[in-house]
Amino acid sequence: MSDQIPKPKKPRGVARLLDGKCIACGARCQSSCPVNCIEMADTGEPIVATTKCIGCQKCVKICPAVAIEMYFTPEEQQILAALAASSVPVEDDIDPEAAALAQKLAEYRGVWVFVEQTEGEAAKVSWELLGVGAGLAATLGVELCAVVIGEHVESLCHEAFAYGATKAFLLDAPVFKNYRTEAYVEGCCHLIEAHKPEVILMGATGMGRDLAGAIATRVATGLTADCTGLAIDDKRNLMQTRPAFGGNIMATIMCDKFRPQMSTVRPNVMPMPERREGNSGEIIRDPFTVPEDSVLTKVIEIIRDSHGKAGVDITGAEFIISGGRGMMGPENFALLQELADELDGVVGASRSAVDAGWMPGDRQVGQTGKTVRPKIYIACGISGAIQHLVGMQDSDLVIAINRDSAAPIFEVATYGIVGDLFQVVPALTAKIRELKRVDK
Repeated sequence: MSDQIPKPKKPRGVARLLDGKCIACGARCQSSCPVNCIEMADTGEPIVATTKCIGCQKCVKICPAVAIEMYFTPEEQQILAALAASSVPVEDDIDPEAAALAQKLAEYRGVWVFVEQTEGEAAKVSWELLGVGAGLAATLGVELCAVVIGEHVESLCHEAFAYGATKAFLLDAPVFKNYRTEAYVEGCCHLIEAHKPEVILMGATGMGRDLAGAIATRVATGLTADCTGLAIDDKRNLMQTRPAFGGNIMATIMCDKFRPQMSTVRPNVMPMPERREGNSGEIIRDPFTVPEDSVLTKVIEIIRDSHGKAGVDITGAEFIISGGRGMMGPENFALLQELADELDGVVGASRSAVDAGWMPGDRQVGQTGKTVRPKIYIACGISGAIQHLVGMQDSDLVIAINRDSAAPIFEVATYGIVGDLFQVVPALTAKIRELKRVDK
């Protein structure tokens, strides 16, 4: 049997700086080099040690000014020309680092949604995440899985199937009855290590933010908080879009070298998927538990905000009437409350109104407050800063009332009223009362 002839290898070349093109961007090329063959001159330009260069092209790809090229000797150019003219298959000299990374990333598959629950009641944001997770899973060609942790919470697995999950990982034990960071982190990390998910989504709630950060730290991966958009690129990376620089721009963040890819999403940002009764799936019951003695935190009592007389959950309201700096003072929010009472709605506020002490913090709508998706959102005396728009721009219908016709709020409003809110709001309230009397 004759020896097999090895395939010719394609020359890799070495990196070389192009004269006059470097913009001294801050040593990006140096930081990307895996073999430390680049040093920076006092002028901010790279000096490439060609004897150490392995031709990985990382510096070429990262350079924003296209100031670095791959240089081939005349002999290497002849080899490249001969290979191009030949029909013999060419074996690329694969970068060992890139190959190892690709192999590592390939071990992770699946989209997971953490089902947040308190006393057996699931948070609505969990079902919203199953809706967006279904699209991500379809793009990646993987399963959509729910992660349910608690005591006597198997019913939530079946509820997750109704919202699109095809598999549910269940940790059911007394130690998981109430949320405690230590126990839940141990449980989640156990599941991650055993099943290696590609994407993990959690609600940007008090529980979700606490748990996601702890898990990401433990498994040494990236986490993007408060995402408003999620998609998949052509390399299976999760494109995570969120407000940045105080909400003035939208940044898309990717975690291309680590898995799982983790994101938290605020309630009411993603649309609620259709509930399909009768959907079924596979429940993976894992016997893993955590010794109670190892958990330092003990839950004595759970006190819900909604138990208080003044407790109002604006995130679930269908009609919201919000006031901003234009309300001029806390006493004037009574006008908005009258309108809200006629519509069976609630009163919200902008950050400026909350910061001024005119309304409590649980009524704040916006990037640093709550995200809402009501049927009708009426903005009274709110200019429409981007931080506020992020929290209400997905409302079905937006009505803006403002004296300033150039206020940014009118750019997202379905209907705009340029006028004095102290005249317009009472007029709206009176008209609605009149219509309701006629209906009776």
